[in-house]
Amino acid sequence: MALSIAACKKMETYNDPASSDMTKPGVVSNIKVENFNGGANITYALPNSKNLLYVLARYKINGVTTRETKSSYYSDSIMVDGFAKKQGYEVTLYAVSRAEVKSDPVVVKVNPDTPPYLLAKPTINAEADFGGIKITGFNPLKNNLGVIVLGVNDANVSDVIDQHYGKTDTISYSVRGYAPIPKKIGYYVTDNFGNISDTTYKTITPFFETILDRNKFFQYKLSSDGEIAYGWDLPYLWDGKTDGNSNGWHTAPGGAMPAIATFGLGISAKLSRFILWERPDGGDKYAYGHGNPKVFSIWGSDLSNPRDAQLPLSAPVGTVIGDWVNMGNYNFPNPPSGLAPVAHTTADNDFVKAGVSFNFPLTAPKARYIRLSVSTTWSNGTFAHAMEMAFYGDPR
Repeated sequence: MALSIAACKKMETYNDPASSDMTKPGVVSNIKVENFNGGANITYALPNSKNLLYVLARYKINGVTTRETKSSYYSDSIMVDGFAKKQGYEVTLYAVSRAEVKSDPVVVKVNPDTPPYLLAKPTINAEADFGGIKITGFNPLKNNLGVIVLGVNDANVSDVIDQHYGKTDTISYSVRGYAPIPKKIGYYVTDNFGNISDTTYKTITPFFETILDRNKFFQYKLSSDGEIAYGWDLPYLWDGKTDGNSNGWHTAPGGAMPAIATFGLGISAKLSRFILWERPDGGDKYAYGHGNPKVFSIWGSDLSNPRDAQLPLSAPVGTVIGDWVNMGNYNFPNPPSGLAPVAHTTADNDFVKAGVSFNFPLTAPKARYIRLSVSTTWSNGTFAHAMEMAFYGDPR
């Protein structure tokens, strides 16, 4: 019973202030400001107040939205960010006690440089792509930014058709699913703080795109192709089966790298992209391992009967070797979870099972024959395998 009473008393005082000392703290002093893009670092001297808990910064980032940032009494600096423009802003600093008593306010002026979303906006461009619109640009400070694409109808009413967020310095992706007819779009850049750039409007006519008929694909065996192993013959690479319970293409261990597979498309086409399905987990963990391609290239030829050529482990896009031209160099993405390949999750395996799409450069020539050239696998082994490939483009 005594223990129960003690426990109840402890619960009753659990949410009481950390201190009963209601003394107002002194103010921060000796303030210095170091501005950066979209924000500032403020350093200061802490007041000599025994019950000090943290320093609070309160400020408006765009004339409307108020932000608060806290820094503990272990630090002598605080960062304020999210400002919408390159201009002067007032930041109010408070020293706050353990009893949540604020000091008198101290107002400091900051002058942040151009915010990252406004640095990125002038670099963003939209242009026609196969089956849609290609968005490119630069995010030099690698902040988390979003590019928002709007569709504009005949009544000049717009709605969001795509949102793309990322922290990489290079922005390059495509919004697909549109017919080759003129389409008016708009696009703007936003950030984590709700700041929005101006909107640019353009009318774009996507290029025609369709999936190539895999029933027309055929093996075109060349002497430098990888030796087939385990009955995983090349035609399994376009049989429409992507799960790990069926066969795919597989070369024999101990072969020379790159491991190469050559096949015909059955038609000459201006290729736009392809989807690669690597071998997913099954009885063993194959995803991000074994012979799944990690670094690979696509070579093409538009000749009727292209001759064999020994392909290098790597070459710049556009390199011509004999009858073949390098149409693209690719890296299979790391596990989306961010974990090491050997520790990938079920969700990472699902990503592999869904297939990954890769774009051909718009400058790539037409092709009627393809060589998949795998230079590095996830296991760094001497063999390669894949479940399926599908190709898109304009065969007209």
